[in-house]
Amino acid sequence: MSKPLTDQEKRKQISVRGLAGVENVSDLKTNFNRHLHFTLVKDRNVATKRDYYFALANTVRDHLVGRWIRTQQHYYEKDPKRVYYLSLEFYMGRTLQNTMVNLALENACDEATYQLGLDMEELQDIEEDAGLGNGGLGRLAACFLDSMASLGLAAYGYGIRYEFGIFNQKIVSGWQVEEADDWLRYGNPWEKARPEYMRPVHFYGRVEHTPEGVKWVDTQVVLALPYDTPVPGYRNNIVNTMRLWSAKAPCDFNLKDFNVGGYIQAVLDRNLAENISRVLYPNDNFFEGKELRLKQEYFVVAATLQDIIRRFKASKFGSTEYVRLDLSTLPDKVAIQLNDTHPALAIPELMRILVDVEKLTWEKSWDIVVRTCAYTNHTVLPEALERWPVDLFQNLLPRHLEIIYEINRRHLERIAKLYPGDHDRLRRMSLIEEGNVKKINMAHLCIVGSHAVNGVARIHSEIIKDTVFKDFYDVDPQKFQNKTNGITPRRWLVMCNPGLAEVIAERIGEDYIRDLDQLKKLLKFVNDDAFIRDVAKVKQENKMKFAAHLEDHYKVKINPNSMFDVQVKRIHEYKRQLLNCLHIITLYNRIKREPNKSWTPRTIMIGGKAAPGYHTAKMIIKLITSIGDIVNNDPVVGDRLKVIFLENYRVTLAEKVIPAADLSEQISTAGTEASGTGNMKFMLNGALTIGTMDGANVEMAEEAGEENLFIFGMRVPDVEALDKKGYDAMSYYNRIPELKQAMDQISGGFFSPNQHDLFKDLVNMLMHHDRLELISCVITVDMHITNPKEWTKMVIHNIAGCGKFSSDRTITQYAREIWGMEPSLEKIAPSLPET
Repeated sequence: MSKPLTDQEKRKQISVRGLAGVENVSDLKTNFNRHLHFTLVKDRNVATKRDYYFALANTVRDHLVGRWIRTQQHYYEKDPKRVYYLSLEFYMGRTLQNTMVNLALENACDEATYQLGLDMEELQDIEEDAGLGNGGLGRLAACFLDSMASLGLAAYGYGIRYEFGIFNQKIVSGWQVEEADDWLRYGNPWEKARPEYMRPVHFYGRVEHTPEGVKWVDTQVVLALPYDTPVPGYRNNIVNTMRLWSAKAPCDFNLKDFNVGGYIQAVLDRNLAENISRVLYPNDNFFEGKELRLKQEYFVVAATLQDIIRRFKASKFGSTEYVRLDLSTLPDKVAIQLNDTHPALAIPELMRILVDVEKLTWEKSWDIVVRTCAYTNHTVLPEALERWPVDLFQNLLPRHLEIIYEINRRHLERIAKLYPGDHDRLRRMSLIEEGNVKKINMAHLCIVGSHAVNGVARIHSEIIKDTVFKDFYDVDPQKFQNKTNGITPRRWLVMCNPGLAEVIAERIGEDYIRDLDQLKKLLKFVNDDAFIRDVAKVKQENKMKFAAHLEDHYKVKINPNSMFDVQVKRIHEYKRQLLNCLHIITLYNRIKREPNKSWTPRTIMIGGKAAPGYHTAKMIIKLITSIGDIVNNDPVVGDRLKVIFLENYRVTLAEKVIPAADLSEQISTAGTEASGTGNMKFMLNGALTIGTMDGANVEMAEEAGEENLFIFGMRVPDVEALDKKGYDAMSYYNRIPELKQAMDQISGGFFSPNQHDLFKDLVNMLMHHDRLELISCVITVDMHITNPKEWTKMVIHNIAGCGKFSSDRTITQYAREIWGMEPSLEKIAPSLPET
């Protein structure tokens, strides 16, 4: 019998990782050693793993540079319409492996490092995640960048280069503890500072109305220093740019007016200006109206718009002479997409530039702004909507406040003409909310200032039109669209699950990677025993690998033959990790009641971060870990039920756990999760979904067949009816014995023996402030797992139905239906011809 293949030998056989030609490998080795030498390592024996990682990263980066320059030159020659994706978050994760996948270098680099006596996977593990996002919204932006490059769009991602990204989560005695994410500590080989494009950004000051026009004077200036990161398309030689701004104090900061002896303090105070790009606000789906956050929002917008207009005027490659002076054609050459309301200030800022600086009329300027901007709404949760106090604006951005007032005046004038005497409608639709504290409703500003407004799943886009923005839909129905979210199949299949990618490629070829609809062809194989076996085998290997990872990193032993039941996402009441907890307790009680029954073993994994100021979310984490302490140490239960909290869930951990999952928990109350994208990642990687009819789950059930998901719970109309009627948790508590037992155990201290009332707030919330249904679906899932072959057939139906959920489809729709651009699958030349 032949000895089993090593990991490296297995990887070599995976064709989707690219060809390892002899020349290629030999060149890579030469370049690797050259870079190692440049890290000032005189002797290979003293090089650290990190030295090797940087050498490999720089070697791979060399392959990007020629393509990057060539792409930008290509855009200058062709002068296409450009799209600017503005986002306060880009949750990129690691870059090395993704770059190798998109450049078809994976097998060649693997072979080169292997010949040099190194293990490429070990080197990949040294890279820090770029955690510049909280969750779905930031990760969506990252997937979109990958798709825009792969579809040949002239696209730019613009955001902030946070010095500290989303915090690292430690679990200490069952509680979340935050640690700063010092991701730049060792440097970042993927970014290039571009000081030549530094831009001033103004704050504070006052407004002067003069005969020559309006002037914003006596401002404080902060400089925006851009850092560019290459974004390679999938094997088409296109490399786009993500440009992130970092805040720098000007040289004369605080020195113009310092008193004798104040020099040292003035230099120390430079930190105040530079704090703007210091740290990502760690809130997901929650608005915190802090001045520093408003500064961040204006900072990215003001720097980006200067860049957009400079590029619009300059057009010829490498030329700084302005050739386009007429800004009326801006919407023909520029599309600006606002990722939620966070970059909403782009609307008044572009107005300020056109009216005050370029001296266009208000009417002409407003026409340009509306035709250029489009807005994506990401949530209907009221606590997440941005409402900025007017006095904060008055102080920080006085000119923008005046402009917003004028936008509002004209907007309300139009509404009053359409609905004479309807004062309540004017109040509802105003950009300014009256009350104790006057506030600016940023969503209303975005709708009025954009030509397109979209939700991120069909059900969410309907809810927007029917409820939150109904008044706006009534007057401008043509503005409202749906763009169901998607994920990039490069990172979320080829890169994180090469085994499955290969099994699929063996049946239908590799083209599906750029055209995910081709997965439909797998339906031919749904009864093919060999295919069923292959799919199940890949899943089992992924489970073994993840079990080994948990043992290595967390000293946790799990049974790889159990069902991996996974809920990973930010911790939030609406995502209902608590419903999962009640289910776990119920399962535990059933096993305890009938210990001799044959139970399908389960390992339930829950992971995700809680915003540091969100007390309830932190209590939910403590409850999960406390339930784990009891369940995992009960000898009667053994390994039939285990509860694991996955610490520090992030992009890189998602790439490991998702390919190993059997069951994906998507259990938000219907009408609360705008779309979800984790749901799509699990589906693509061969897990089955247990979930509610919420967000994109609705469309997933449609694509795969509802019989191939475990759908339970109320639909949106049921939830609305229950809200009207008044939800009474007590009646459920008294009617369902298993639910009553679980609640009594939580409130009675069964899971907190040292502090019986530890979870009283959670219990109180569940009994008095929550909508709850106990899962009725668990029995169905248990039945299916006992028949592995039927389970795998359901899995194949799910994978075959994933085509719609590629971000390539999403971006194609944005391009055609919002931006007025046409995607292209053509390859360009990899680099400039030699002169």
